[in-house]
Order: sequence, then structure tokens, then C-alpha cells
Amino acid sequence: IEQFKLNFTITNLRFTTDLGTPNSAKFSSTRRIMQHYIDSLLQKSSIGPYFTGCKVVGFRSGRDRDHTGVDIVCSYKNNASLAKFDREKVYRELSTMTDGVTTLGHYSLEKNSLYVNG
Repeated sequence: IEQFKLNFTITNLRFTTDLGTPNSAKFSSTRRIMQHYIDSLLQKSSIGPYFTGCKVVGFRSGRDRDHTGVDIVCSYKNNASLAKFDREKVYRELSTMTDGVTTLGHYSLEKNSLYVNG
């Protein structure tokens, strides 16, 4: 199993202390929603057949008080037919599936905030 990181900023979710507390109800419910959105996108991407899931590792305050940064770790099965993980390709696919890094479900994204780190 291999991992990569995703980071992005949501512009319509105000960061609060309970979002920064991993055992809070707000953290848990927001994490579930976020993982659902990201998992469904990655299942449709080029790594879809090898994708095993994502886990939100944290939320952080953004530059604006209504912004929340999201840090996610995703996993996939390293398979010979996958060749090498292409983070630029995954970035382009996620960018397209989020309307140019602007929407994720009912969340709005900061346009240049998506980062994929293989």
C-alpha cells in the first residue's frame, strides 16, 4: 500500500476549535462528508482501480476566518499495471472534477489551493 497527501482550502466553512479537535462531533461529521466526496472522485480517477481510501488527518484555520484548510492522506495498492503514481495526472483529474478547483459537493474551494503530494 502506498500513500499520497491532498491539501486544499474550503472557503465556505469557518474554522472553529471543534474542527481542530479530532474527537469532537463537528470534526467527525465533517471528516465523514469530506472523505465521502474525495473517495468518490478518486474512485473515478486514473488510480480508481487501485484506490483503497482516504482519511482526513486534520482541519486547520485558513488565511480568512471563513476558510478551513483540509489535510488528507489517501492510499492505493501499488500495482505493476499502475506504473508510477502520477501526481500531476491525479491533480489534473481532481481539478477537472471540482470545476477547476472551485467546488466539492456543497463546499466552495479556494481556486489555487489544491496540492497533491505523491
